[in-house]
Amino acid sequence: MTRATARRRVLRLRGDGRTTRPDALAAEEPLEIRLGGEPLTVTMRTPGQDFDLVAGFLVGEGIVRTGEDLAALRYCAGTDENGANTYNVVDATPRGARPLPLSAHRTLLTTSACGLCGRDTVDAVRTQVHHPVGDDPLTVPPALLYALPDRLRAAQRTFDSTGGLHAAGLFDGRSGELLCAREDVGRHNAVDKVVGWALREGRLPLTGHVLLVSGRASFELTQKAALAGVPLLAAVSAPSSLAVDLAEELGLTLVGFLRGEGANVYTRPDRIA
Repeated sequence: MTRATARRRVLRLRGDGRTTRPDALAAEEPLEIRLGGEPLTVTMRTPGQDFDLVAGFLVGEGIVRTGEDLAALRYCAGTDENGANTYNVVDATPRGARPLPLSAHRTLLTTSACGLCGRDTVDAVRTQVHHPVGDDPLTVPPALLYALPDRLRAAQRTFDSTGGLHAAGLFDGRSGELLCAREDVGRHNAVDKVVGWALREGRLPLTGHVLLVSGRASFELTQKAALAGVPLLAAVSAPSSLAVDLAEELGLTLVGFLRGEGANVYTRPDRIA
């Protein structure tokens, strides 16, 4: 088993029967993110792809825009009771001056289900979007859109064993090819891992791409998609009202309830060919 999962004994009840057996659980551990050696935030996440997570988080906070803005990522000393490195502290070294992060608008400790809210945060997102998604000429046929959830689901290997993780997938908006899939206990962490992968691969901004998330589409996920330059964000469940407001303001296509051969298009429906 990897650190993405843990085993615990569980009593299973099935009708009148009961058995005791090991069960696989999705791992959840704190990750402290430092910026230039200074503590920035702590997030609860599923261990794995931590550098992608940190890089994507910095994009979502408006601290970096491309891979050129990030000089280095490294694990710092953090030990458990046995003196072993926990790999739960990552320090990011940016190049040049950095702007005030959006995390200044919230508390230091975040959870695997955290989010942002408030008019001041909407204003902050608008001022830090440097890749105008409203100008992206991407159009996607409905049939291609309908095929994406199954393609992402097929890549959710840890979910198959635990049933307890969210997923995010980045697709080529023209071919529908799945380019990157990430899983985590937090929806926003899964998206950060995808965006961080794209930044480290030199792919930002993500013009012409589709970002698909399991669960609902929150304001925070819409913010992260916009800051990465993604023109179309799709979710298998509902969006929030603030997510729709932000998507409409920025010109991002927001799709919800993408299931089977159906979907609701809340903003910029002209992108659905």
